[in-house]
Amino acid sequence: MKIWFDCTAAAHPLVLRPVIQHFQERGDRILVTARENGETVGNLERLGIPHLVVGKHGGAGKIGKGAALLTRSARLSKPVWRFRPDLAVAHGSVDLAVLSRTFFIPSAQMQDYEFAGLQRKVAWRVAKSVLVPDSIPVERLVKAGATEDKLVRFPGIKEDYYLADFVPDPTVPEELGIDLERVLVIVRPPPETAAYHAENPLYEEVIDRLASEEGVAAVIIPRTPAQAERARARNSASLIVPDKAVDAQSLIAFADLVVSAGGTMNREAVALGTPVFTTFAGRMGGVDEHLIADGRLKILEDPGQLPLVKRTDPAGPRDPRDPEILVQGMLAALA
Repeated sequence: MKIWFDCTAAAHPLVLRPVIQHFQERGDRILVTARENGETVGNLERLGIPHLVVGKHGGAGKIGKGAALLTRSARLSKPVWRFRPDLAVAHGSVDLAVLSRTFFIPSAQMQDYEFAGLQRKVAWRVAKSVLVPDSIPVERLVKAGATEDKLVRFPGIKEDYYLADFVPDPTVPEELGIDLERVLVIVRPPPETAAYHAENPLYEEVIDRLASEEGVAAVIIPRTPAQAERARARNSASLIVPDKAVDAQSLIAFADLVVSAGGTMNREAVALGTPVFTTFAGRMGGVDEHLIADGRLKILEDPGQLPLVKRTDPAGPRDPRDPEILVQGMLAALA
């Protein structure tokens, strides 16, 4: 069988890696495509996943997003048609949805946030199988465009699956020159180019506090070059901004605290047992609501809340799950 995977955001190579490996072990042929968007391509390279880069993110505006969709879908059509996949898989890729409909390719879409508007509606209406965490209420999923017969609701969070075999690499903080005697904080800025982004002044207030703390090493994992430059422009010895894609999961495992305005890094911290605060300013999704109710994720209202202290418990996968569950959910698109 031939399977096409499309990675359009930085988390997608991480999420899809164990699934791709499972299909390869079955003897299936794989095509992975990607667009230039943050650390997407860098993470594919870091993970050693062969891929074809086609197009880039269209920016924050609707016109730019629409133009990028048209251009990228057109450019993808040739390699996809030549490959002639039996199944297409993505984590919310609209380009994959467009070509799946055009070429009559059964598709499976993963997702764990139900409020991203048109993107979800297009991807979910086309997909034959929609894989989502079982903590998202069904009525929200239906409203977002997924009919109940398409839903494959899996237990836990997606991070439990791709971090199930995770072993943190101690050379990652070493290469960044991090002194682990200091309080290590990992920070993820807001998703400024996403359709669901809302203004987030709290993020800058968090950076203000961390930049002024001498006993802190705060690693900022930027989403865009502009975010990286703004952080570097502060010229603070407490702020570290990597100049390429890094193994953020290892940094999270060694961290004392994570502060993130986006969902995936928050949930990676939960999966690895690292204390985590969310500064997400958009509408809270069902997964994060569940984690907050469980006490595993906390809402940050003031930077003064941050406990800048060394942790004592070891990090590691707290609830590892078998990615074969996701593989079977994707194969359900062929039924």
